Amino acid sequence: MKVSWSHTVLRVRDLEPMIEFYRDMLGFQVSDRGPLGPDGPEIVFMSGDPSDHHQFALLPVRTDSPESSLEHNAFRVDTVADVKTMFDTVSNDPRCSRIMPLTHGNAVSVYFNDPEGNTIEVFADTPWHVRQPQARVWDPSLGADELLAWVESEFRNEPEFGPMDEYRARMAQRLEEV
Repeated sequence: MKVSWSHTVLRVRDLEPMIEFYRDMLGFQVSDRGPLGPDGPEIVFMSGDPSDHHQFALLPVRTDSPESSLEHNAFRVDTVADVKTMFDTVSNDPRCSRIMPLTHGNAVSVYFNDPEGNTIEVFADTPWHVRQPQARVWDPSLGADELLAWVESEFRNEPEFGPMDEYRARMAQRLEEV
């Protein structure tokens, strides 16, 4: 059995600004919305992929607690250049806070908080695997190729560093054995 990420539901306080934020920042569109049962709150389903009814949903039932309703949502993009573009976008948007460019060796990421303090990670895979957890801050002034070269030099001496394709082949074999 293959298990993969499907969607996230976020408990929010103020629905409409959150819909606008996820539409404007990550390109999600409302795919459906309606009440959860006869007397339930409205849930809003959002997707950025026509093959998925929803990748994300917002449910306005969050209390006034300053704590986030989950650790973070992670969204994959195609290239490190896309991550750098997202870093620039969130750095210039007053709705975003706690912006942190991090790499885990196997991915280049930018973490940031939405208007209600929920953490978002936007990442692109690198060509390498490295044992986790790992985290290092990356320099946003580096070009995409320079950044990948820096990531390789930073992690090449870490345990299990090697080509991602080899790691995926080993992992596929392990999954078949289960």
